[in-house]
Amino acid sequence: MVPGVLPNGCLPSYLTYFESLNEEDYDELGCLIWANDFASYHNELLQKELHQLRELYPHVNIIYADYYNAAKQHYRDPQKYRFNLKGALVARCGSGGPYNFNASAQCGNYPATSCEDPNQCVNWDGHHLTEAAYRWITKSLLEGPFTYPPIKNLSTFDITEVQVKPKIEKPSNYI
Repeated sequence: MVPGVLPNGCLPSYLTYFESLNEEDYDELGCLIWANDFASYHNELLQKELHQLRELYPHVNIIYADYYNAAKQHYRDPQKYRFNLKGALVARCGSGGPYNFNASAQCGNYPATSCEDPNQCVNWDGHHLTEAAYRWITKSLLEGPFTYPPIKNLSTFDITEVQVKPKIEKPSNYI
């Protein structure tokens, strides 16, 4: 399984570092368009390379994990995934600013603070997603349309084909 890149334009660190006064730099979700376009372009090139590898190695399952679109769901409809509206683009642990991100006062350092319930936030520290966000992404990859080929369409593993090696006994003088 090969993961694609997340929608970096929605990360609090990017939103802080590249904050713009031009409203046209942001999409309808509040994410930076250019950063997400760059991530999408990377993912497109990655998928082309994976396609070539699949042709070279037809008996190998090479799965593309679409982290970009699996994560983008959280920003489109945070309440559906039990995130608060403010929690989608704001770091759970940070210090100040519209996205609660400050490179000089990161998580664990004074004066950084954290929200009460990390399960309601998408982003942990401005760079990384929370466990709750990754839980939803994992569910989307395993059950939803965010892998190519879809994991649920791959042939099932047949345990009867596995040969079990006999147990090797330790010599009696082994310490």
